[in-house]
Amino acid sequence: MSILVRSICWLLPAVLLSAALSLPAHAQSRRAQAAIDALNERMLAAETRYREALVKIGNDDPAGVDESNAALEDMEDVLVECGRIKGCNNAGLLASFKRLLKAQADAAAAVPGEGEDEDATLIDDPGVAGAGVPDSASAAALLAAEDRRFLELVKMNPAVQAAIRRWLTDMRVSLITSHENYQYMQHLMSPAFKRRGLPEALLFGILAKESNGRVHARSRAGAVGPLQFMPATGRRFGLGPDGSGFDTRYDPRASADAAAMYLAERYAELGNQIELWLAAYNGGEGRARRVHREYGGRSFWDADVYNQFPPETKDYVPMVIAAAWLFLHPKEYGLTFPRVDARPAFIQLQRPASIYELTICLGNGGTRDGYMRVLRNLNPQYEADALIPAGTRLNATVRMAGLYERWCTRGARAELARTLVESDASSAIVRVGDVETVTLPDGTVRQRPAAPAPAPAPAPRTHRVARGENLAAIARRHGCDTRQLAAANGIKPPKYLLRAGQTLDLAVCR
Repeated sequence: MSILVRSICWLLPAVLLSAALSLPAHAQSRRAQAAIDALNERMLAAETRYREALVKIGNDDPAGVDESNAALEDMEDVLVECGRIKGCNNAGLLASFKRLLKAQADAAAAVPGEGEDEDATLIDDPGVAGAGVPDSASAAALLAAEDRRFLELVKMNPAVQAAIRRWLTDMRVSLITSHENYQYMQHLMSPAFKRRGLPEALLFGILAKESNGRVHARSRAGAVGPLQFMPATGRRFGLGPDGSGFDTRYDPRASADAAAMYLAERYAELGNQIELWLAAYNGGEGRARRVHREYGGRSFWDADVYNQFPPETKDYVPMVIAAAWLFLHPKEYGLTFPRVDARPAFIQLQRPASIYELTICLGNGGTRDGYMRVLRNLNPQYEADALIPAGTRLNATVRMAGLYERWCTRGARAELARTLVESDASSAIVRVGDVETVTLPDGTVRQRPAAPAPAPAPAPRTHRVARGENLAAIARRHGCDTRQLAAANGIKPPKYLLRAGQTLDLAVCR
Protein backbone atom coordinates (compact mmCIF):
# COMPACT_ATOMS: atom_id res chain seq x y z
CA MET A 1 0.00 0.00 0.00
CA SER A 2 1.44 3.43 -0.92
CA ILE A 3 2.34 6.07 1.62
CA LEU A 4 -0.42 8.29 0.18
CA VAL A 5 -3.13 5.65 0.64
CA ARG A 6 -1.83 4.77 4.07
CA SER A 7 -1.94 8.44 5.07
CA ILE A 8 -5.49 8.71 3.76
CA CYS A 9 -6.44 5.68 5.86
CA TRP A 10 -5.21 7.34 9.01
CA LEU A 11 -6.52 10.82 8.25
CA LEU A 12 -9.94 10.04 6.78
CA PRO A 13 -11.73 9.74 10.15
CA ALA A 14 -10.66 13.25 11.09
CA VAL A 15 -11.49 14.60 7.62
CA LEU A 16 -14.91 12.97 7.63
CA LEU A 17 -15.70 14.29 11.04
CA SER A 18 -14.63 17.80 10.23
CA ALA A 19 -16.30 17.86 6.80
CA ALA A 20 -19.36 15.70 7.34
CA LEU A 21 -20.18 16.11 11.01
CA SER A 22 -19.50 19.78 11.44
CA LEU A 23 -21.68 22.64 10.23
CA PRO A 24 -22.02 26.16 11.61
CA ALA A 25 -23.90 26.10 14.89
CA HIS A 26 -26.58 28.48 13.61
CA ALA A 27 -27.56 25.90 10.92
CA GLN A 28 -28.35 23.16 13.36
CA SER A 29 -30.82 22.69 16.13
CA ARG A 30 -29.55 21.84 19.59
CA ARG A 31 -30.95 18.32 19.33
CA ALA A 32 -29.30 17.73 15.98
CA GLN A 33 -26.04 19.14 17.28
CA ALA A 34 -26.15 16.82 20.30
CA ALA A 35 -26.75 13.83 18.01
CA ILE A 36 -23.85 14.86 15.78
CA ASP A 37 -21.59 15.22 18.84
CA ALA A 38 -22.56 11.71 19.94
CA LEU A 39 -21.74 10.37 16.50
CA ASN A 40 -18.42 12.17 16.68
CA GLU A 41 -17.55 10.35 19.90
CA ARG A 42 -18.63 7.00 18.46
CA MET A 43 -16.49 7.55 15.38
CA LEU A 44 -13.42 8.40 17.46
CA ALA A 45 -13.99 5.35 19.67
CA ALA A 46 -14.33 3.11 16.62
CA GLU A 47 -11.15 4.55 15.12
CA THR A 48 -9.30 3.82 18.39
CA ARG A 49 -10.58 0.24 18.34
CA TYR A 50 -9.49 -0.08 14.73
CA ARG A 51 -5.95 1.09 15.46
CA GLU A 52 -5.69 -1.29 18.42
CA ALA A 53 -6.84 -4.10 16.13
CA LEU A 54 -4.06 -3.25 13.66
CA VAL A 55 -1.52 -3.70 16.46
CA LYS A 56 -2.95 -7.15 17.19
CA ILE A 57 -2.84 -8.02 13.50
CA GLY A 58 0.80 -6.99 13.37
CA ASN A 59 1.47 -9.33 16.29
CA ASP A 60 -0.26 -12.20 14.48
CA ASP A 61 -3.15 -12.22 16.96
CA PRO A 62 -6.10 -13.90 15.17
CA ALA A 63 -8.57 -11.72 17.09
CA GLY A 64 -7.21 -8.62 15.35
CA VAL A 65 -8.99 -9.16 12.03
CA ASP A 66 -12.38 -9.72 13.70
CA GLU A 67 -11.95 -6.64 15.88
CA SER A 68 -10.92 -4.47 12.92
CA ASN A 69 -13.98 -5.63 10.97
CA ALA A 70 -16.24 -4.83 13.93
CA ALA A 71 -14.73 -1.36 14.19
CA LEU A 72 -15.35 -0.78 10.48
CA GLU A 73 -18.95 -1.85 10.88
CA ASP A 74 -19.37 0.65 13.72
CA MET A 75 -17.91 3.41 11.54
CA GLU A 76 -20.37 2.44 8.82
CA ASP A 77 -23.27 2.68 11.28
CA VAL A 78 -22.11 6.14 12.33
CA LEU A 79 -22.04 7.38 8.77
CA VAL A 80 -25.44 5.86 8.00
CA GLU A 81 -26.93 7.60 11.03
CA CYS A 82 -25.19 10.79 9.98
CA GLY A 83 -27.18 10.66 6.74
CA ARG A 84 -30.43 10.61 8.72
CA ILE A 85 -29.68 13.79 10.65
CA LYS A 86 -30.46 17.11 9.09
CA GLY A 87 -27.27 19.06 8.52
CA CYS A 88 -25.04 15.97 8.77
CA ASN A 89 -24.05 14.84 5.27
CA ASN A 90 -21.57 12.01 4.62
CA ALA A 91 -21.23 13.05 0.96
CA GLY A 92 -21.02 9.51 -0.36
CA LEU A 93 -17.68 8.83 1.32
CA LEU A 94 -18.77 5.64 3.03
CA ALA A 95 -17.73 3.25 0.25
CA SER A 96 -14.23 4.65 -0.28
CA PHE A 97 -13.64 5.05 3.43
CA LYS A 98 -14.51 1.43 4.16
CA ARG A 99 -12.55 0.16 1.15
CA LEU A 100 -9.37 2.01 2.10
CA LEU A 101 -9.48 1.03 5.73
CA LYS A 102 -10.21 -2.60 4.86
CA ALA A 103 -7.24 -2.63 2.50
CA GLN A 104 -5.05 -1.28 5.30
CA ALA A 105 -6.20 -4.08 7.62
CA ASP A 106 -5.62 -6.74 4.96
CA ALA A 107 -2.12 -5.44 4.21
CA ALA A 108 -1.17 -5.45 7.88
CA ALA A 109 -2.49 -9.01 8.19
CA ALA A 110 -0.66 -10.06 5.00
CA VAL A 111 -3.97 -11.25 3.53
CA PRO A 112 -3.29 -12.12 -0.14
CA GLY A 113 -5.29 -10.40 -2.81
CA GLU A 114 -6.74 -12.03 -5.88
CA GLY A 115 -4.09 -13.94 -7.78
CA GLU A 116 -1.46 -13.59 -5.04
CA ASP A 117 0.43 -16.36 -3.27
CA GLU A 118 -1.00 -17.09 0.15
CA ASP A 119 2.49 -17.87 1.42
CA ALA A 120 3.85 -14.47 0.42
CA THR A 121 4.53 -11.85 3.06
CA LEU A 122 3.31 -8.48 1.81
CA ILE A 123 4.97 -5.62 3.63
CA ASP A 124 5.17 -2.14 2.16
CA ASP A 125 6.09 0.17 5.02
CA PRO A 126 9.08 2.53 4.91
CA GLY A 127 9.66 1.72 8.57
CA VAL A 128 10.17 -1.97 7.83
CA ALA A 129 13.75 -3.01 7.19
CA GLY A 130 14.05 -4.29 3.66
CA ALA A 131 10.51 -3.20 2.76
CA GLY A 132 11.78 -2.07 -0.61
CA VAL A 133 15.00 -2.47 -2.56
CA PRO A 134 17.04 0.69 -1.96
CA ASP A 135 17.77 2.90 -4.93
CA SER A 136 20.89 4.97 -5.53
CA ALA A 137 19.45 7.97 -3.69
CA SER A 138 18.53 6.13 -0.51
CA ALA A 139 21.19 3.47 0.06
CA ALA A 140 24.14 5.62 1.17
CA ALA A 141 24.94 5.48 -2.55
CA LEU A 142 28.64 4.74 -2.76
CA LEU A 143 30.74 7.69 -1.63
CA ALA A 144 29.57 10.81 -3.48
CA ALA A 145 29.99 10.00 -7.18
CA GLU A 146 30.72 6.31 -6.70
CA ASP A 147 27.34 5.28 -8.08
CA ARG A 148 28.28 6.76 -11.43
CA ARG A 149 31.68 5.12 -11.18
CA PHE A 150 30.05 1.77 -10.59
CA LEU A 151 27.96 2.31 -13.72
CA GLU A 152 31.15 2.78 -15.73
CA LEU A 153 32.63 -0.38 -14.23
CA VAL A 154 29.57 -2.45 -15.03
CA LYS A 155 29.38 -1.28 -18.62
CA MET A 156 33.08 -1.11 -19.39
CA ASN A 157 34.71 -3.81 -17.25
CA PRO A 158 34.23 -7.43 -18.36
CA ALA A 159 35.36 -8.77 -14.96
CA VAL A 160 32.48 -7.06 -13.17
CA GLN A 161 30.07 -8.02 -15.93
CA ALA A 162 31.15 -11.65 -15.57
CA ALA A 163 30.62 -11.40 -11.81
CA ILE A 164 27.10 -10.04 -12.34
CA ARG A 165 26.42 -12.94 -14.69
CA ARG A 166 27.52 -15.40 -12.00
CA TRP A 167 25.32 -13.80 -9.34
CA LEU A 168 22.34 -13.92 -11.71
CA THR A 169 22.84 -17.54 -12.80
CA ASP A 170 24.65 -20.16 -10.74
CA MET A 171 24.72 -17.98 -7.62
CA ARG A 172 21.29 -16.36 -7.83
CA VAL A 173 19.97 -18.42 -4.91
CA SER A 174 22.97 -17.39 -2.80
CA LEU A 175 22.42 -13.72 -3.65
CA ILE A 176 18.72 -13.82 -2.78
CA THR A 177 19.40 -15.74 0.43
CA SER A 178 22.05 -13.18 1.36
CA HIS A 179 19.57 -10.37 0.84
CA GLU A 180 16.90 -12.06 2.96
CA ASN A 181 19.40 -12.66 5.76
CA TYR A 182 20.65 -9.09 5.52
CA GLN A 183 17.18 -7.59 5.86
CA TYR A 184 16.82 -9.13 9.32
CA MET A 185 20.24 -7.76 10.39
CA GLN A 186 20.10 -4.44 8.55
CA HIS A 187 19.14 -2.41 11.63
CA LEU A 188 22.16 -3.86 13.43
CA MET A 189 24.75 -3.55 10.66
CA SER A 190 23.99 -0.60 8.38
CA PRO A 191 24.26 2.22 11.00
CA ALA A 192 28.02 1.61 11.40
CA PHE A 193 28.60 2.18 7.67
CA LYS A 194 26.27 5.18 7.49
CA ARG A 195 28.00 6.88 10.45
CA ARG A 196 31.28 6.78 8.53
CA GLY A 197 29.83 7.80 5.16
CA LEU A 198 30.42 4.35 3.69
CA PRO A 199 28.06 2.75 1.18
CA GLU A 200 25.53 0.31 2.54
CA ALA A 201 25.67 -1.48 -0.81
CA LEU A 202 29.34 -2.23 -0.16
CA LEU A 203 28.43 -3.75 3.20
CA PHE A 204 25.91 -6.00 1.46
CA GLY A 205 28.40 -6.98 -1.23
CA ILE A 206 30.98 -8.06 1.35
CA LEU A 207 28.36 -9.91 3.39
CA ALA A 208 27.05 -11.78 0.34
CA LYS A 209 30.50 -12.85 -0.81
CA GLU A 210 31.92 -13.68 2.62
CA SER A 211 29.11 -15.57 4.34
CA ASN A 212 25.77 -15.34 2.48
CA GLY A 213 24.56 -13.58 5.62
CA ARG A 214 25.20 -16.54 7.97
CA VAL A 215 26.80 -15.23 11.16
CA HIS A 216 28.27 -18.62 12.13
CA ALA A 217 30.18 -19.04 8.86
CA ARG A 218 33.78 -20.19 9.34
CA SER A 219 36.57 -20.55 6.79
CA ARG A 220 39.32 -23.16 6.76
CA ALA A 221 41.80 -20.36 7.45
CA GLY A 222 40.05 -19.42 10.71
CA ALA A 223 38.06 -16.37 9.61
CA VAL A 224 34.62 -16.35 11.22
CA GLY A 225 31.41 -14.36 11.40
CA PRO A 226 29.17 -12.62 8.87
CA LEU A 227 32.09 -10.51 7.61
CA GLN A 228 34.81 -13.15 8.16
CA PHE A 229 37.38 -11.57 10.45
CA MET A 230 40.62 -13.39 11.19
CA PRO A 231 41.57 -13.46 14.90
CA ALA A 232 44.41 -10.93 14.68
CA THR A 233 42.49 -8.46 12.52
CA GLY A 234 39.46 -8.84 14.76
CA ARG A 235 41.51 -7.98 17.85
CA ARG A 236 42.80 -4.81 16.17
CA PHE A 237 39.23 -3.57 15.83
CA GLY A 238 37.82 -4.75 19.15
CA LEU A 239 36.55 -8.21 18.22
CA GLY A 240 37.26 -11.45 20.05
CA PRO A 241 36.34 -13.28 23.29
CA ASP A 242 34.18 -11.05 25.48
CA GLY A 243 34.86 -12.76 28.82
CA SER A 244 31.79 -14.98 28.72
CA GLY A 245 33.26 -17.35 26.17
CA PHE A 246 31.55 -15.69 23.20
CA ASP A 247 33.65 -14.47 20.26
CA THR A 248 32.22 -11.14 19.09
CA ARG A 249 33.43 -11.76 15.56
CA TYR A 250 30.13 -13.67 15.27
CA ASP A 251 28.10 -10.64 16.36
CA PRO A 252 26.57 -8.80 13.35
CA ARG A 253 26.56 -5.35 15.00
CA ALA A 254 30.12 -5.59 16.32
CA SER A 255 31.51 -7.08 13.11
CA ALA A 256 29.87 -4.37 10.98
CA ASP A 257 31.35 -1.70 13.24
CA ALA A 258 34.79 -3.29 12.89
CA ALA A 259 34.44 -3.58 9.10
CA ALA A 260 33.47 0.09 8.84
CA MET A 261 36.54 1.08 10.87
CA TYR A 262 38.73 -1.15 8.72
CA LEU A 263 37.46 0.35 5.44
CA ALA A 264 37.73 3.90 6.78
CA GLU A 265 41.36 3.12 7.60
CA ARG A 266 41.89 1.85 4.05
CA TYR A 267 40.29 5.01 2.66
CA ALA A 268 42.79 7.10 4.59
CA GLU A 269 45.67 5.07 3.12
CA LEU A 270 44.49 4.23 -0.38
CA GLY A 271 42.18 7.08 -1.29
CA ASN A 272 38.84 6.68 -3.02
CA GLN A 273 39.65 3.32 -4.62
CA ILE A 274 37.07 0.84 -3.44
CA GLU A 275 38.70 -1.97 -5.43
CA LEU A 276 41.92 -1.62 -3.44
CA TRP A 277 39.96 -1.52 -0.16
CA LEU A 278 38.41 -4.83 -1.13
CA ALA A 279 41.75 -6.27 -2.23
CA ALA A 280 43.11 -5.35 1.20
CA TYR A 281 40.06 -6.81 2.96
CA ASN A 282 40.54 -10.11 1.17
CA GLY A 283 44.32 -10.36 0.77
CA GLY A 284 45.74 -8.21 3.56
CA GLU A 285 46.35 -4.48 3.75
CA GLY A 286 50.14 -4.94 3.69
CA ARG A 287 50.11 -6.09 0.08
CA ALA A 288 47.52 -3.47 -0.98
CA ARG A 289 49.52 -0.69 0.71
CA ARG A 290 52.75 -1.80 -0.95
CA VAL A 291 51.20 -2.09 -4.41
CA HIS A 292 49.50 1.28 -4.05
CA ARG A 293 52.80 2.90 -3.11
CA GLU A 294 54.99 1.16 -5.70
CA TYR A 295 52.64 1.85 -8.61
CA GLY A 296 51.84 5.44 -7.79
CA GLY A 297 48.21 4.91 -6.79
CA ARG A 298 47.21 3.43 -10.13
CA SER A 299 43.84 1.66 -10.49
CA PHE A 300 43.33 -1.92 -9.35
CA TRP A 301 42.44 -2.72 -12.95
CA ASP A 302 45.83 -1.55 -14.24
CA ALA A 303 47.56 -4.71 -15.48
CA ASP A 304 50.68 -4.17 -13.36
CA VAL A 305 48.61 -3.60 -10.23
CA TYR A 306 46.09 -6.36 -10.96
CA ASN A 307 48.79 -8.98 -11.40
CA GLN A 308 50.24 -8.28 -7.96
CA PHE A 309 47.26 -9.96 -6.31
CA PRO A 310 46.49 -13.68 -5.99
CA PRO A 311 43.67 -15.33 -7.99
CA GLU A 312 41.34 -15.38 -4.99
CA THR A 313 41.55 -11.59 -4.65
CA LYS A 314 41.15 -11.08 -8.41
CA ASP A 315 37.88 -12.99 -8.13
CA TYR A 316 36.80 -11.42 -4.83
CA VAL A 317 36.93 -7.77 -5.88
CA PRO A 318 34.58 -7.92 -8.91
CA MET A 319 32.21 -10.30 -7.09
CA VAL A 320 31.72 -7.86 -4.21
CA ILE A 321 31.31 -4.93 -6.59
CA ALA A 322 28.76 -6.89 -8.64
CA ALA A 323 26.72 -7.84 -5.55
CA ALA A 324 26.77 -4.22 -4.39
CA TRP A 325 25.62 -3.04 -7.81
CA LEU A 326 22.76 -5.54 -7.91
CA PHE A 327 21.73 -4.44 -4.41
CA LEU A 328 21.28 -0.92 -5.80
CA HIS A 329 19.87 -1.71 -9.26
CA PRO A 330 18.01 -5.05 -9.27
CA LYS A 331 15.20 -4.06 -11.63
CA GLU A 332 17.58 -3.45 -14.52
CA TYR A 333 18.46 -7.16 -14.41
CA GLY A 334 15.00 -8.60 -13.80
CA LEU A 335 15.98 -9.36 -10.21
CA THR A 336 13.38 -9.32 -7.43
CA PHE A 337 14.51 -9.52 -3.83
CA PRO A 338 11.76 -11.01 -1.64
CA ARG A 339 10.57 -8.64 1.05
CA VAL A 340 10.43 -9.77 4.65
CA ASP A 341 8.87 -8.27 7.76
CA ALA A 342 12.07 -7.56 9.67
CA ARG A 343 10.75 -5.07 12.24
CA PRO A 344 12.89 -5.79 15.33
CA ALA A 345 11.36 -6.97 18.60
CA PHE A 346 12.20 -9.23 21.54
CA ILE A 347 10.99 -12.63 22.67
CA GLN A 348 11.19 -13.14 26.43
CA LEU A 349 11.22 -16.86 27.05
CA GLN A 350 8.41 -17.95 29.34
CA ARG A 351 10.03 -21.37 29.76
CA PRO A 352 13.43 -22.85 28.86
CA ALA A 353 13.82 -23.61 25.17
CA SER A 354 16.46 -24.09 22.49
CA ILE A 355 16.60 -22.43 19.09
CA TYR A 356 15.69 -25.82 17.61
CA GLU A 357 12.53 -25.94 19.73
CA LEU A 358 11.57 -22.36 18.85
CA THR A 359 12.14 -23.04 15.15
CA ILE A 360 9.64 -25.91 15.28
CA CYS A 361 6.91 -24.18 17.27
CA LEU A 362 7.16 -20.86 15.38
CA GLY A 363 6.48 -22.62 12.08
CA ASN A 364 7.05 -20.93 8.74
CA GLY A 365 4.95 -17.87 9.57
CA GLY A 366 4.58 -16.80 5.93
CA THR A 367 8.27 -17.33 5.15
CA ARG A 368 9.81 -19.90 2.85
CA ASP A 369 12.38 -21.36 5.24
CA GLY A 370 11.10 -20.59 8.73
CA TYR A 371 13.04 -18.76 11.43
CA MET A 372 16.01 -20.89 12.45
CA ARG A 373 18.54 -18.83 10.50
CA VAL A 374 16.99 -15.59 11.74
CA LEU A 375 17.14 -16.71 15.39
CA ARG A 376 20.74 -17.82 15.00
CA ASN A 377 21.81 -14.65 13.22
CA LEU A 378 20.15 -12.36 15.75
CA ASN A 379 21.31 -14.41 18.76
CA PRO A 380 24.76 -15.69 17.76
CA GLN A 381 25.85 -16.40 21.35
CA TYR A 382 23.58 -19.46 21.54
CA GLU A 383 24.13 -22.83 19.91
CA ALA A 384 21.03 -24.15 18.13
CA ASP A 385 20.57 -27.11 20.49
CA ALA A 386 21.59 -25.37 23.74
CA LEU A 387 18.84 -24.97 26.36
CA ILE A 388 18.28 -21.24 26.95
CA PRO A 389 16.92 -20.34 30.42
CA ALA A 390 13.43 -18.94 31.00
CA GLY A 391 13.41 -15.14 31.25
CA THR A 392 16.09 -14.72 28.57
CA ARG A 393 15.35 -12.00 26.02
CA LEU A 394 16.07 -13.11 22.47
CA ASN A 395 16.35 -10.76 19.51
CA ALA A 396 13.54 -11.43 17.04
CA THR A 397 10.98 -9.62 14.88
CA VAL A 398 7.47 -8.34 15.57
CA ARG A 399 5.98 -11.24 13.63
CA MET A 400 8.10 -13.81 15.46
CA ALA A 401 7.10 -12.33 18.82
CA GLY A 402 3.44 -12.75 17.91
CA LEU A 403 4.00 -16.32 16.72
CA TYR A 404 5.87 -17.13 19.93
CA GLU A 405 2.98 -15.95 22.12
CA ARG A 406 0.51 -17.89 20.02
CA TRP A 407 2.32 -21.18 19.48
CA CYS A 408 5.33 -21.59 21.78
CA THR A 409 4.15 -20.80 25.29
CA ARG A 410 1.45 -23.46 25.62
CA GLY A 411 -0.67 -25.84 23.58
CA ALA A 412 -0.18 -28.89 21.41
CA ARG A 413 2.42 -27.42 19.06
CA ALA A 414 4.59 -26.19 21.94
CA GLU A 415 4.53 -29.63 23.55
CA LEU A 416 5.20 -31.33 20.23
CA ALA A 417 8.24 -29.10 19.64
CA ARG A 418 9.61 -29.95 23.08
CA THR A 419 9.02 -33.68 22.57
CA LEU A 420 10.81 -33.66 19.21
CA VAL A 421 13.79 -31.74 20.56
CA GLU A 422 14.16 -33.94 23.65
CA SER A 423 13.85 -37.20 21.70
CA ASP A 424 16.91 -39.47 21.96
CA ALA A 425 17.51 -41.77 19.01
CA SER A 426 19.35 -44.28 21.21
CA SER A 427 16.15 -44.93 23.19
CA ALA A 428 14.63 -46.56 20.08
CA ILE A 429 16.99 -49.53 20.52
CA VAL A 430 15.26 -52.38 22.41
CA ARG A 431 17.50 -54.66 24.50
CA VAL A 432 16.07 -58.06 25.62
CA GLY A 433 17.78 -60.05 28.36
CA ASP A 434 18.51 -63.77 28.39
CA VAL A 435 15.61 -66.24 28.81
CA GLU A 436 15.94 -69.46 30.86
CA THR A 437 13.80 -72.61 30.67
CA VAL A 438 12.47 -74.08 33.95
CA THR A 439 10.43 -77.19 34.81
CA LEU A 440 7.70 -76.70 37.41
CA PRO A 441 6.90 -79.40 40.06
CA ASP A 442 3.89 -80.57 38.01
CA GLY A 443 6.17 -81.21 35.04
CA THR A 444 5.11 -78.11 33.07
CA VAL A 445 7.95 -76.43 31.14
CA ARG A 446 8.01 -72.65 31.19
CA GLN A 447 10.34 -69.86 30.11
CA ARG A 448 11.12 -66.89 32.30
CA PRO A 449 13.57 -63.97 32.23
CA ALA A 450 17.00 -64.76 33.47
CA ALA A 451 18.12 -63.48 36.84
CA PRO A 452 18.52 -59.70 36.88
CA ALA A 453 21.87 -58.34 35.95
CA PRO A 454 24.07 -56.91 38.66
CA ALA A 455 23.43 -53.32 39.70
CA PRO A 456 24.87 -50.87 37.21
CA ALA A 457 28.24 -49.42 37.89
CA PRO A 458 28.49 -45.81 39.09
CA ALA A 459 28.02 -43.14 36.43
CA PRO A 460 31.19 -42.67 34.38
CA ARG A 461 33.30 -39.62 35.14
CA THR A 462 34.62 -39.36 31.59
CA HIS A 463 33.10 -39.65 28.14
CA ARG A 464 34.84 -40.70 24.94
CA VAL A 465 33.46 -38.75 21.97
CA ALA A 466 32.05 -40.88 19.16
CA ARG A 467 31.90 -39.78 15.55
CA GLY A 468 28.95 -37.43 14.96
CA GLU A 469 28.37 -36.54 18.63
CA ASN A 470 28.03 -32.90 19.70
CA LEU A 471 28.63 -31.27 23.06
CA ALA A 472 25.02 -30.29 23.74
CA ALA A 473 23.77 -33.88 23.30
CA ILE A 474 26.54 -35.22 25.54
CA ALA A 475 25.69 -32.60 28.18
CA ARG A 476 22.01 -33.59 28.16
CA ARG A 477 22.84 -37.27 28.44
CA HIS A 478 25.01 -36.78 31.53
CA GLY A 479 22.96 -34.01 33.18
CA CYS A 480 25.43 -31.18 32.53
CA ASP A 481 25.18 -27.56 31.54
CA THR A 482 26.69 -27.21 28.06
CA ARG A 483 28.74 -24.12 28.90
CA GLN A 484 30.04 -25.57 32.16
CA LEU A 485 31.05 -28.79 30.42
CA ALA A 486 32.77 -26.79 27.68
CA ALA A 487 34.64 -24.63 30.20
CA ALA A 488 35.73 -27.69 32.22
CA ASN A 489 37.25 -29.23 29.10
CA GLY A 490 38.69 -26.12 27.45
CA ILE A 491 36.25 -26.22 24.52
CA LYS A 492 35.67 -22.82 22.93
CA PRO A 493 32.19 -21.47 22.12
CA PRO A 494 30.14 -20.87 20.13
CA LYS A 495 31.06 -23.83 17.91
CA TYR A 496 32.03 -26.25 20.72
CA LEU A 497 34.01 -28.30 18.22
CA LEU A 498 34.80 -31.91 19.21
CA ARG A 499 36.93 -34.61 17.60
CA ALA A 500 36.16 -38.30 17.53
CA GLY A 501 38.03 -40.13 20.29
CA GLN A 502 38.37 -37.03 22.50
CA THR A 503 37.89 -37.74 26.23
CA LEU A 504 35.71 -35.34 28.20
CA ASP A 505 35.88 -34.85 31.96
CA LEU A 506 32.34 -35.16 33.41
CA ALA A 507 33.15 -33.89 36.91
CA VAL A 508 30.67 -30.99 36.51
CA CYS A 509 27.82 -33.37 35.63
CA ARG A 510 25.30 -34.99 37.95
